[in-house]
Amino acid sequence: MAVFVIDRRQAPLMPCSEKRARLLLARGRARVHRLIPFTIRLIDREVAQSELQPLELKIDPGSKTSGLALVRNNDTVNAETGKITATAHVLNLFELIHRGFQISHTLTARRQMRRRRRSANLRYRAPRFLNRKNKGEGWLAPSLQHRIDTTLSWVARIRNVAPITHLAQELVRFDMQQLENPEIAGVEYQQGELAGYEVREYLLEKWHRQCAYCDVSEVPLQIEHIHPKARGGSNRVSNLTLACAPCNLKKAAQDITQFLAKDPKRLTKIQAQAKRPLRDAAAVNATRWKLLNALKATGLPVRTGSGGLTKCNRSRLVIPKTHALDAVCVGEVDFVEHWQKPTLVIKATGRGSYQRTRLNRFGFPRGYLTRQKNIHGFQTGDMVKAIVTQGKKVGAYIGRVAVRASGSFNIQTAEGLVQGISHRYCTLIQRSDGYGYSTRIDSF
Repeated sequence: MAVFVIDRRQAPLMPCSEKRARLLLARGRARVHRLIPFTIRLIDREVAQSELQPLELKIDPGSKTSGLALVRNNDTVNAETGKITATAHVLNLFELIHRGFQISHTLTARRQMRRRRRSANLRYRAPRFLNRKNKGEGWLAPSLQHRIDTTLSWVARIRNVAPITHLAQELVRFDMQQLENPEIAGVEYQQGELAGYEVREYLLEKWHRQCAYCDVSEVPLQIEHIHPKARGGSNRVSNLTLACAPCNLKKAAQDITQFLAKDPKRLTKIQAQAKRPLRDAAAVNATRWKLLNALKATGLPVRTGSGGLTKCNRSRLVIPKTHALDAVCVGEVDFVEHWQKPTLVIKATGRGSYQRTRLNRFGFPRGYLTRQKNIHGFQTGDMVKAIVTQGKKVGAYIGRVAVRASGSFNIQTAEGLVQGISHRYCTLIQRSDGYGYSTRIDSF
């Protein structure tokens, strides 16, 4: 991976190789500015003394994971034909894992807790139904807005350490009707899946008037959610099936993968018949234009490419499919060089919680958390290095720390969780910034 370089005034310079970064650090010409992504700061050079080349940051937005690729473009002109050949030299690959669905589940839990307070004999809090002022034109749900904000945040972070001159985004649109029915055409686009049916009659024909879990027929059948509504399941027809009363009662609020764990054949059959979920495609469709407009607001030129063009480039150049490599293939690309690189996986973890208790499965407190987040100069999520010199846990550990009021911390390392490390052995490497980092090396 290329190493980011900034000058002594923290202006971005051209990234360098790992070997050159080691030489600059060994000769005292640079200092370590940040550990992840690794950035060095030169102490004897400014941006005016350096020659910069055009860099492009390419983005492949996704519902759960977005791919980012930093490339150096090299356009050459054929003297005979005058044709321009675009070659992308890959410098760094990133995969940004969003937490949109986690945000959605958290808001659902908060809503349920507030509703309980209104029905229980507790301090009353009036419902806020139509008095919200934030849902204006162009408003997005927090789980969707998070995807845009996180992507823009990393675009700004990379711009701070690399002289980016262009941006590129894959502007993809998913056809929901085509995803549900690949053979749909003509006037059928104007009709829904339930055209000419009531929901119950449609389900009876779809599931052959028998229970999906035990195949019993000629008994009263109940409408059942494949993915339980209590766990975020929707009322879409693709999430509904039919079940007899005993099976419906036995399944309760279990997910179908848990309920049919001992019958994988039936599980595969039900999932295939129920059709694929469309929430990922809907999330991308809802955020694509807002992300594009936000990228244009940065003032940099923004190029767009379709999903079909990305797939064509990847197939033509024989490049494996990953989120980061999809970003490399966005837009007009003739050749790609040095794409076999490790990928920095960035997972959005959030910056903690205001919740002061841990709850059991009945909703009652089972433990209380400290109100003080900073313990002996450390807080949960910090990257630390612990060198233990005595006791049962002698050794060196590097990872993310989880603090305790007692001063005995837990460290999550690449090998696993290490518990009971005293704060006296810990040295801070990098402050928590709401993200977790890991490096993935793909074997191509």
